[in-house]
Amino acid sequence: MERIGESCGLWRVGRGVSEANSARVHGLYRRLDAERTAGRLKVWDVVPGYDSLAVHFDPLATDVAELQRQVEAWLSELDGDAEAEAHAGETVTLSVRYDGPDLARVAEHTGLTTDEVVERHTAPSYTVAAIGFMPHFPYLLGLDPALATPRLASPRVRVPAGSVAIGNDQTGVYPQDSPGGWNLIGTADPALLTTLRPGDRVLFEAVGVTA
Repeated sequence: MERIGESCGLWRVGRGVSEANSARVHGLYRRLDAERTAGRLKVWDVVPGYDSLAVHFDPLATDVAELQRQVEAWLSELDGDAEAEAHAGETVTLSVRYDGPDLARVAEHTGLTTDEVVERHTAPSYTVAAIGFMPHFPYLLGLDPALATPRLASPRVRVPAGSVAIGNDQTGVYPQDSPGGWNLIGTADPALLTTLRPGDRVLFEAVGVTA
């Protein structure tokens, strides 16, 4: 465990972005969140990342050594069964109109046609690796490497809510209007993002393409 200030501990389950690391993080997250919700684990919050999990607690009321023992025992139990734990989440299908202003840019950068970009973007089952940047913004793991496209050199001042975007080797959906530098390739209903939790699955379904 790494201490992050007086009221947070960070557990790393690997190094880097991968399905295996994400599965272990989500397995541990679901166990700790269930224990917290049931009142058996006295912590404020449990926050998953790509390859780490942060646990926020009351430093005046927590036996940190005992917390560390509990968390590391649960992490050991997950070895060999993390994938099943991680995939216990919900699957949400987002209907996307591929009409984003950067769709042609992504096609040009990748050497694909716009139809091929859409086909490759809708093919995977994505894992919600983490929620961050703003409330309900899902960082989705599983983008086809052929679609990786650098962020914009100059971020936009306003990205509309519901924008489906690619930034380097990641994809995600903006839940509300905000600044942003990812490549906008389509539009979905942002209201559906409020239900997403780490470990859930997201499918993109094309309902139209505007080249």
